[in-house]
Amino acid sequence: MGAWNAEKQGTSGPAGPVPSWQAPSDTERALYEAKLRGDWAAYFDVLAGADLYHAMSRAQADSKPGWVFYNAVPWGPRPDFRCLVFLTDGMLPAPAADPVFFEADLEQLAQDWPQDDEWLAINPGTPCEAFFPATAAHRQAWRRHAGRMPNPRRNELRTLWSGGPLHGPVAHGLACGALLCVNNASLWNAMGWHGTGYVRERRRLEEWWEITSREEWLHAKEGLLKGRMSSPFWGFVLRIRSTLARDFGGVVEVDHWRQVTSRVIRHRAAEETTPDGVTRTTPHSDSETEAQVAGAQRLIGRITRYEARFRADGLLAEGRFVRTVEAWDYGRASKMARWGLGARYCDLAEAEQTVLHAGQVSKINYRSWEEFSAAYILGRCLHFDEEEFGDWYEDMLKAHRILTTDPNSPWLNIPFT
Repeated sequence: MGAWNAEKQGTSGPAGPVPSWQAPSDTERALYEAKLRGDWAAYFDVLAGADLYHAMSRAQADSKPGWVFYNAVPWGPRPDFRCLVFLTDGMLPAPAADPVFFEADLEQLAQDWPQDDEWLAINPGTPCEAFFPATAAHRQAWRRHAGRMPNPRRNELRTLWSGGPLHGPVAHGLACGALLCVNNASLWNAMGWHGTGYVRERRRLEEWWEITSREEWLHAKEGLLKGRMSSPFWGFVLRIRSTLARDFGGVVEVDHWRQVTSRVIRHRAAEETTPDGVTRTTPHSDSETEAQVAGAQRLIGRITRYEARFRADGLLAEGRFVRTVEAWDYGRASKMARWGLGARYCDLAEAEQTVLHAGQVSKINYRSWEEFSAAYILGRCLHFDEEEFGDWYEDMLKAHRILTTDPNSPWLNIPFT
């Protein structure tokens, strides 16, 4: 693979290259080491598994939503070089109002490259920079590298070793969203979030959250931080068990939980209040009350079956149970801060304050990362999984195991309280 490269930096010894540069993440470190060795096949293998980002103006992105724009610039050893600059995620600048970035992978670039005479520039101006011709023949080689790499990446703990907090309150708040970060192989401590790029971050929020404006983002963010985006009925049923456990000082038998829940629902219906204690304008009929009782019985069955599976899989210790599922909201609030930043519905300072808040409410309501994780996963499963124990569950189980065993995990290096 032909390439023009800046002069090599660092040294190589018998054990391989010894970097003289602190790479932001493992991606840039692997690129740097491959460059030091002159191993361009390895360099392209790393690129094939990386997310690559290209800058475009906010006006371009907003003029044709869903489109991307390639902007060539002069760069390289000769003034007549025209390059398309792509950055790996560890090299991205902090999000600003303008420009924004779109995200692509090597296979997409091989397919959509605009002009043969424009070169590919990777992380220019850094120790891992490289410049490559992008003719049809070269792009065919890119495809071969891309075909050998899994895409998209999944179930991987990725860390910013420089440029992202590793300890302290902001890092704690970011770690509350680490289950999703590991699942999607995104940098768990990237406060300056670009995610899937401006266009796709906006699309993500519209498709999954029906968010198309800053006002809607603010509403969702506040709801998550207050623990109001998950079902209040789940919280009501779980609180009854927690109250029983506190009052009787031990494990709550399922039949006892069921009986008390039914009595409470019927009592509140007679008092014309909701399960949350809010006065009704119109009382429930007997049939509506009994339907709610039946729904609570089904929910208790689902919860107990999930918890049994959690214990079998090591998510939950023997004799323990999930007290609330608000962790699911708090973890998503940590991510919502970053999604909003990527979509430019907020700025970096506001996103950071939201992350801090998510960490604070998590500490108030939970005692450990393990407790937080089980609550988060139960909330997610109650909403999505329908007791299939499919990807909605398995993905989180894999992420949980990584976060509770990997020596570099924030959950093993940041105290929960």
